[in-house]
Amino acid sequence: MSFEESRETRVSGSDGSFAAGAGGASFRRSRRFAIVSLFALAVAACGGSPSATFDLSPASGATGRAGRGQLAVSEPVAISPFDSERIVVRAGAGADQVAYLKGAQWTDRLPRLLQSRLVQTFENGRLLRAVGRSGDKIAADYSLTSEIRHFEIDVATSTAVVEISAKLVSEQTGRIRAARIFRAQVPGSAADGAQASVALDAALSQVMREIVRWASAAM
Repeated sequence: MSFEESRETRVSGSDGSFAAGAGGASFRRSRRFAIVSLFALAVAACGGSPSATFDLSPASGATGRAGRGQLAVSEPVAISPFDSERIVVRAGAGADQVAYLKGAQWTDRLPRLLQSRLVQTFENGRLLRAVGRSGDKIAADYSLTSEIRHFEIDVATSTAVVEISAKLVSEQTGRIRAARIFRAQVPGSAADGAQASVALDAALSQVMREIVRWASAAM
């Protein structure tokens, strides 16, 4: 596993590659991220191959106190590099260094994919009267807003890390009913997309079950 690190970086192409420049310095200061170039996990002969695509699963088995209201789930907020289809790897000794996993991607932008899987997890739990996406034609009592804080493979610790902050907001008053940060870590490898996606899927399932239990009880 090799890395190509850049101290000053900016996006230079549609394929997610990076090149040195002053724009990158500004990005790093504002986001406190030093985006590392894609590391080589495949042989050079496969460099032009299309990326393998991986999905995330809705969780099942969420139990808890049933809620009485209807819920609209918003698309999670995410900053770069999580607001993309790419699978993220924390690849350096520094806590602010991340990379994209070569030759692998999600089936959709991660925030949109998580919104769909979270709605399906609520539906699987059957703890609410109704649940849908924000914008659906349901008379929601509450909206669930969230932010993706971590969704990556940590190479240093060989773990998949998922951390999502969530807020339950009243549709009538706009007041925050409840707020909480959810985090899960499971063993995970960045050796390839299949192993990385399986580990991240397992960590996400833990987080989504907790969110469903928490939100249903709060409503």
